[in-house]
Amino acid sequence: MKLSDYAERDATGLAQLIAAREVSAAEVQRAGREAVEQVNPALNALVGDLFDAPLACEADGPFRGVPFAIKDLAIHAAGVPTRLGSRLTGPGIPFPHDTELMARFRRAGLATLGRTATPEFGFNASTESRANGPTRNPWDVARTAGGSSGGSAALVAARALPVAHANDGGGSIRIPAGWCGLVGLKPTRGRTPPGPDFDEMLSGLAVEFALTRTVRDAAALLDAVQGAGVGDKFEIAPPRRPYAEEIGAPPGRLRVAVTTRSWSGSPVDPEHVQAAVAVGRELASLGHVVEEASPPLDWELFLNSQLTIWTCFVAHGALTLSEALGVPLGPEVLEATTLASVEHARRLTAIDVYNAHQLCNTARRAVAAFFQHHDVLLTPTVATPPPPIGYLDADDARLGALGWLEKLFNVIPFTPLFNVTGQPAMSLPLGQTSAGLPIGIQLVGRYGDEATLFQMAAQLEQVMPWQQRRPGAVVVR
Repeated sequence: MKLSDYAERDATGLAQLIAAREVSAAEVQRAGREAVEQVNPALNALVGDLFDAPLACEADGPFRGVPFAIKDLAIHAAGVPTRLGSRLTGPGIPFPHDTELMARFRRAGLATLGRTATPEFGFNASTESRANGPTRNPWDVARTAGGSSGGSAALVAARALPVAHANDGGGSIRIPAGWCGLVGLKPTRGRTPPGPDFDEMLSGLAVEFALTRTVRDAAALLDAVQGAGVGDKFEIAPPRRPYAEEIGAPPGRLRVAVTTRSWSGSPVDPEHVQAAVAVGRELASLGHVVEEASPPLDWELFLNSQLTIWTCFVAHGALTLSEALGVPLGPEVLEATTLASVEHARRLTAIDVYNAHQLCNTARRAVAAFFQHHDVLLTPTVATPPPPIGYLDADDARLGALGWLEKLFNVIPFTPLFNVTGQPAMSLPLGQTSAGLPIGIQLVGRYGDEATLFQMAAQLEQVMPWQQRRPGAVVVR
């Protein structure tokens, strides 16, 4: 299979070729391997080398052997080491079992070729760790690909992979999607399984899924992996019909709220504001009711709750690994803001943690009340173009835990709220800056209502297509 043919097709298109026997799964996988090896030296998106052979998967699954990669955080495959983006884990820790989602990716027919880079414990909006170095954006290699799913985003955007695993605890699917020109869906909390190693990832903030280039791939993949696992803490209502059937289905006349003002009060790049307004106008021309409106949020209280939850998550991971591996925590194995987060969490009490969850409850109910009067909220995905490598430096000893979180959230003020509420949220590559960089637009739906997001996203993909755009710096040729 020619690389040019491979790079032009999404996962659904490649699976259709394999099903029609126009090309074999092995040929597609060889093309995928060649494509990753072509672009990775410039992007640094992998952790280690590609696997000697793709991990086993079901040949008759819906994706029939399409190339894939897993982020080196949370998910794991039996026997495959995971580093979590940290020097603390050394060469990596192999688990004896697949996570439930990994098993579903295999059953879906996705052929995993390797692991993709992540920042330390996922606590950064940029994928640049001391353990693996910076992952670069294929649109401009001087800039970040985003985080914490930046390795996956870089390879999908460069057209080396049609789809790759990602997870999202504060925007980690949507942020790199916005900065790399991809479709990034954070499903509803509980839509995909976190087990068996977590009951609620990051106190329920984090959700597992993937990054794609097309809306139909996101729908087809969610069909393949959605649903609670055995022993999951919660089970939400299943979709009324396959998500793939929502592509092209008329969404009806929806009530759309648009806001371009960040809840943090941090400035939003004017081109990102203009792009969101333009999408709102397009939705109005399609017959939707569009108005400027925003759910209420006390940002200071919200930030305090996030500081507690994130630092406890980081501290639990670092301290557990330190004890299990017999490795003392220090700057030799952890980045400065990770160490600051551990020290901050050590000073917290159980009451502090309980209060943080109470603050999340207050925010969640206020936003849910807003969505009684609106079907979709539209915002910029992020507040700025992708920052240069080094701007979001997690090893900056001048920043304490709060200073680090404030720096992150000022760049990404639109995404973290919907990890707290658990609602589905999707970034679409609907704009471009004057310099040719992608601008992501976030669509947020009611809890459990991915269907409406898929319907609206498919509409926008038709009237504001992005498939003809290619990264200006690194792309499969």
